[in-house]
Amino acid sequence: MTGLLTTEEYAAIAKGLSFPTQAFIDGAFRPAKSGKTFDTHNPATSKVLAQVAACNAEDVNLAVTKARAAFDDGRWSKLHPKERKEALLRLAKLIKRNARELAVLESLDSGKTIFDCETVDVPETINCLTWHAELIDKIYDQVSPASDNHIAMIVREPIGVVGLVLPWNFPLLMLAWKIGPALAAGCSVIVKPAEETSLTTLRVAELSMEAGIPAGVFNVVPGSGPDVGEPLGRHMDVDAVSFTGSTETGRRFLRYAAESNLKKVTLEMGGKNPAVVLDDAENLDRVAAHIVNGAFWNMGENCSASSRLIVQKGVKDKLLKLILAHAREWPMGNPLDPLNRVGALVSLQHFEKVAAYLAKGPKVLMGGKAKDGFVEPTILDVADRNAPQVREEIFGPVLCVLTVESFDEAIALANDTEYGLAASIFTSNVKRALRGARAIKAGTVTVNSFGEGDISTPFGGYKASGFGGRDNGIHAHDQYTELKTIWVDLTDDADQAVA
Repeated sequence: MTGLLTTEEYAAIAKGLSFPTQAFIDGAFRPAKSGKTFDTHNPATSKVLAQVAACNAEDVNLAVTKARAAFDDGRWSKLHPKERKEALLRLAKLIKRNARELAVLESLDSGKTIFDCETVDVPETINCLTWHAELIDKIYDQVSPASDNHIAMIVREPIGVVGLVLPWNFPLLMLAWKIGPALAAGCSVIVKPAEETSLTTLRVAELSMEAGIPAGVFNVVPGSGPDVGEPLGRHMDVDAVSFTGSTETGRRFLRYAAESNLKKVTLEMGGKNPAVVLDDAENLDRVAAHIVNGAFWNMGENCSASSRLIVQKGVKDKLLKLILAHAREWPMGNPLDPLNRVGALVSLQHFEKVAAYLAKGPKVLMGGKAKDGFVEPTILDVADRNAPQVREEIFGPVLCVLTVESFDEAIALANDTEYGLAASIFTSNVKRALRGARAIKAGTVTVNSFGEGDISTPFGGYKASGFGGRDNGIHAHDQYTELKTIWVDLTDDADQAVA
């Protein structure tokens, strides 16, 4: 992808876009069976972008039927791994060819900055699909150490029809995180995009047909949680569900599975992630830059956002000065202006939720204003460790600063949450870094940086942040496969007769 364009050039692209609005089932766009639609808005302007098909259980049933037929007849599931790889690589190339269109579409639909869409979301989507495609013919099965008279093979098989339920904060990237390993494994998928952000998922589904992925393998059913998510979670012919979103909704999918066919469920959910800065941390300016990026990237609408800064008293004042300086480098405004780093929150409902946390409470060191769908990057100095701003996942650009006296107090406070998705620790002492990383109960712990690892490392959480598996890495394929033991008796019948 070439360099960023001007605001005017992005606006011109936006005016020329045509929006995919119908469900994508069995290789074709079609309206919801009810004929109903819902509005999808541009969060930055509140204007309606399009009316999207409002699907329900009837559409889910149709998608599952088509996905099951595609899986059972082997048009995808039984293809040679090389052929599946080549199809996914073609899809990645088509996304790259249409990258700018997808980036603008993503920004318009979600409120994300075009800077992030162009430099992070679209490139990482392509990278994710390519990585899983290349892995298809490189995952080997196993042979166990059985006796001389037996061979025991341990093989992976695609699990079948999979429901993929996406969040609204990273629509394209979370789509790739799920369809990459699911399609690589040979499954047929039914994607339920978030109601707020359906457009790019529908466009990628269209590209999948151009890439040669057979009809019925990649289906998209837009609609609400009760109308689409719950029927998908309860469907007796869906073999697995992979969900990313809130902990509250994740719990529902466990109930749906328990009350239906005990389908496999993988959940990647919320976080209240600590960034621990110890008094021996080196290069505090660099530390401050990581803290600001972790707190305000994607408007804080990130399950792994660094929402709690836990800092030792000795370096607090110096670090805060540097954090405030770096935070001023994150301008807020029109998401299609490539100079802006903070865009609009995804919906009016979510904006009002985040704004409510700023109405009263802890001391405001920076920001604190919310207007017309935009929330300023905000830093709060919090004394009460039970304040809702500290305990609850805000999912907005809000950083809570908590002061501690010692390493042990810092680690205890880092773990004082129902969540356990991500964490970071900043120190120049290798032993303290490793002790802290081992002691913090989180699925990913970074040392002297903010991050989530990369496509090769598993991502998921402890406690209320995750259940049943991991996204990314080879481990992601475990969600979409079943293990089978094939036991072969090699005993010669003649030898048995003699014996």
